[in-house]
Amino acid sequence: MNTQMKEKLEELYFRYNRREFIHPDPLEFVHLYEDPADREIVAFIASSLAYGRVNQILKSVACVLSPMVPSPSIFVAESRLDTFQNALYNVKHRFATGDHLACLLLGVKGVIEQYGSLHACFVAGMNNDDTVLPALAHFAAEVTACANGRVGHLVPSPDRGSACKRLNLFLRWMVRSDDVDTGDWKDISPSKLIVPLDTHMHRISLSLGLTKRKQANMSTAKEITEGFRQISPDDPAKYDFALTRLGMKGDEELTTFLNSAALNGEKLCTIRLA
Repeated sequence: MNTQMKEKLEELYFRYNRREFIHPDPLEFVHLYEDPADREIVAFIASSLAYGRVNQILKSVACVLSPMVPSPSIFVAESRLDTFQNALYNVKHRFATGDHLACLLLGVKGVIEQYGSLHACFVAGMNNDDTVLPALAHFAAEVTACANGRVGHLVPSPDRGSACKRLNLFLRWMVRSDDVDTGDWKDISPSKLIVPLDTHMHRISLSLGLTKRKQANMSTAKEITEGFRQISPDDPAKYDFALTRLGMKGDEELTTFLNSAALNGEKLCTIRLA
């Protein structure tokens, strides 16, 4: 374990891992609801759209949730595919069409009807693996099947090597428990989580020496997670939110942190996330 890196990451965690720093993050929509049945649906929708510019993400999530007030779980339970299509026909988020989004809700509805909740579906895929990967594959397959395979890119499959950043983000929100993450899925250990890997986290992890892999795929996500597990064995995704917040503060502050936390005390060149 790199003691210096752990100390710097802990400082970062206690500085930024607070409710007041959630905005602008699609996770903020999850905290608008009290019922766990609503929160898991909102979290799945919000995380599925968590790509692209943050302002557009927030706008798209709000548009999808708008017809579902006051209770997304009741709306999903009482609606059919045509209801979803009529409600979302003019909603588009980058590559996702209104039909993709309607079918995503159809997949959510089918899974809940079959298992009782998204949580129960996920747990049904758990085994003795060190990570959530088998359950993630099961969950993605079940949602896709219930959506008649029409969710497009919104539900990636880990079986095809995808880093599944958005699905792992969803799991972080639901499994971890602190001032930021809800911890609603209490029977899943945070130690099994995989770090949500996007371009920003990949560049940060390269700079920290947690990986040398050039592709941001599932193999890289697992390697980076193992690196964080050496620092935080029970909670390898612990620093994800704080590192994301730091990245939003600008290149100079991020570079300062990376230089102070780098393996072997090596100074790093300036990192640019844009």
